[in-house]
Amino acid sequence: MHPMLNTAVRAARKAGDVINRALNRIGDLNVTAKTRNDYVTEVDHAAEAAIVDIIRKAYPSHGILAEESGRQEGDDYQWIIDPLDGTTNFIHGLPQFAVSIALLHRGRIEQGVIFDPGRNELFTASRGGGAQVNDRRMRVSPARSLEGTLLGTGFPYKDQSYMDEYLATFKALAAQTAGIRRPGSAALDLAYVAAGRYDGFWEFNLSPWDIAAGVLMVQEAGGMVTDFGGGDNYLESGNVLASNGRLHTPMLKILRDNLPQEHRK
Repeated sequence: MHPMLNTAVRAARKAGDVINRALNRIGDLNVTAKTRNDYVTEVDHAAEAAIVDIIRKAYPSHGILAEESGRQEGDDYQWIIDPLDGTTNFIHGLPQFAVSIALLHRGRIEQGVIFDPGRNELFTASRGGGAQVNDRRMRVSPARSLEGTLLGTGFPYKDQSYMDEYLATFKALAAQTAGIRRPGSAALDLAYVAAGRYDGFWEFNLSPWDIAAGVLMVQEAGGMVTDFGGGDNYLESGNVLASNGRLHTPMLKILRDNLPQEHRK
């Protein structure tokens, strides 16, 4: 395992310990609304602090972009951290949340870890080194057409100004597939595409910490990730389409056919 990936794994597992210890006292946690329908708990902050502490000790010169504490400038390396992706699920006791950590070097994603502490599933990827779940190699699904496929998605919840556009894409894709799931953690959704559990995934307006690690996993598992214009601007736009590769063209066409020009990016 690459030493930087090993550091990310140690940090993710430490954050997972923080999260698991809090599961029996969810009702006592301090929950704050950052914006409408966007919550943060003391567990988010504690888990992030644990991650940053491990990274800082190992690589004190690296930059950090973390969901709760923001940006800390550094050298050519930048860690992108989501200490608890799926906070709303967590505070309701719904066991679908994860820790997500990615490492960028000069803007390119090089390492990624997504850890599901409830199921003890560790998803990892290194650029050029493949993707694994609990040390088993991951590969995307073999589906060749949308018929019979299972897709993942996420509904707009913070900014609902484009709900109609999203629902148009949902309706169009639902008509051609076996089903669509919305569990509530984009990081895990992308890991599931990499593992072949989903055939594809799309969502609007995500943040870099939601998707950076998962993007690398899908790519290293043989899949494809683009923005809604078919380019690689997903970390900036927050609009992401991930698939097993074979389904990418038909999914992208459906999205573009059902979105106004300003959302095709």
